[in-house]
Amino acid sequence: MESLNLLMEGFGQALTPINLLWVFLGALLGTAVGVLPGLGSSMAVALLLPVTFSLDPTAAFIMFAGVYFGGLFGDSTMAILVNTPGGATAIATSFEGHRMAQLGRAPQALATAAIGAFLGGLVATTIVVFFAPVLAELALFFGPAEYFALALFAFLATASVVSDSVIRGLVSLMIGLILAVVGIDGISGTQRFTSGVPELFDGISIIVITVGVLALGEVFKVAYERHQPQPTVGKGAAGRPFLSLREFKEALPAWLRGTAFGVPFGVIPVGGAEVPTFMAYGTERRLDRRRRNPQFGKGAIRGVAGPEAAGNATAGTAMGALLAMGLPTSATAAIMLAAFQQYGLQPGPMLFERNADLVWPLLASLFIGLVVLLILNLPFAPLWAKLLLVPRHYLYAAITMFCGLGVYATSAAVTDLLLVLAIGFVGFLMRRFDVPIAPLMIGVILGPLAETSLRNALLSSGGEVSILWSSSITWVLYGLMAAVLIVTAWRRLRQTKERDI
Repeated sequence: MESLNLLMEGFGQALTPINLLWVFLGALLGTAVGVLPGLGSSMAVALLLPVTFSLDPTAAFIMFAGVYFGGLFGDSTMAILVNTPGGATAIATSFEGHRMAQLGRAPQALATAAIGAFLGGLVATTIVVFFAPVLAELALFFGPAEYFALALFAFLATASVVSDSVIRGLVSLMIGLILAVVGIDGISGTQRFTSGVPELFDGISIIVITVGVLALGEVFKVAYERHQPQPTVGKGAAGRPFLSLREFKEALPAWLRGTAFGVPFGVIPVGGAEVPTFMAYGTERRLDRRRRNPQFGKGAIRGVAGPEAAGNATAGTAMGALLAMGLPTSATAAIMLAAFQQYGLQPGPMLFERNADLVWPLLASLFIGLVVLLILNLPFAPLWAKLLLVPRHYLYAAITMFCGLGVYATSAAVTDLLLVLAIGFVGFLMRRFDVPIAPLMIGVILGPLAETSLRNALLSSGGEVSILWSSSITWVLYGLMAAVLIVTAWRRLRQTKERDI
């Protein structure tokens, strides 16, 4: 009941005209960036992070609520219309969604995605409101050893799950950890990876890393592939999206099943919503085979409904894990954590007590953002496809300029401009050789937490290593880690055998 009262107070602050404007602008801008091929929701948050620095924290995070969900919807819009997912979370949606567009049913596919995103996000956000404070209380039982185990779990789970190759996932993680430790060690005062450059003594800004890896890396990739043909909008991309009663009834069970898959994955550090979206898609496909007239491969509406609900449900509970435990379970959540840190705020157990005036308006704005997106995108989603009519060289030149201005505005340092170029080239190489981005982002954000927790645990125990696995919580986390690795290894072995056959 107390959570409900606090949420109502949050709605009182979030429903002011100026805050409604920030939610609307966030949803609009997030969707606009999300619909650009190859960019996506994490890119939207990264690019718009510098824009919010002139706002007070409450207004900034209310705007981010719109950006957060708007970017996810933009991912799916391009997946459906031109078979070019804006992010990995929309890959599963593209299989049946683009087929629907080719058959002239893009309006129905877009409506299915919009309603699924709304339902999945609504259920997950409701769960966050009532259980995030409980998570915050549980987080009080976490000491340095538990946080180190949690970070290690996030590292290994992310590296092994989000990539077809565990080696590539670990390479990405190592790059992120190297970038995270650049600077002067806070305990020993030793310079690490600075090459004696004074500008690197304070480390590399998270904004430089995110803009370089996510934005410039994609720009370089597009420039490298400039001679390849541009995607064209499917013939079914026009018209007002709507669902008939029969289509709604068919999609409803898939929406509910997708939400059930996505909710628990939001608090599990496996790199984002890729896993539950594919699980939801696989479940719907298996159920379809039992039907008298299978629809998968012919534009099955349930192949869009399940993954979309799963992806947004994961995003909703990921916000709860971030606020209550300070744990980013996806690349987008990791960038949101960086945004909190820019304002001198640390998500975790004490956030609900020390910054309640920020947390509850933010949670309320998540509900408002979902409604705004539904109103904004149901009738107008096909219009986003017209952004593809902008020539690539103009579009990505503008993105490059915006990246440079955003990075320079945060530090006024030429060194950061050179760093963002270098890191952008690294991001391009990762895309070129199919190295996943998510482990790098998790490594950059959680690397300092893992190092600090490890040192504090060893210092508190006088150097006794057994402190790292002395509690029941650490045993549970290490057990989950082992289970993830075993399941991943078994799945890879089975895929190898199937290919050999």
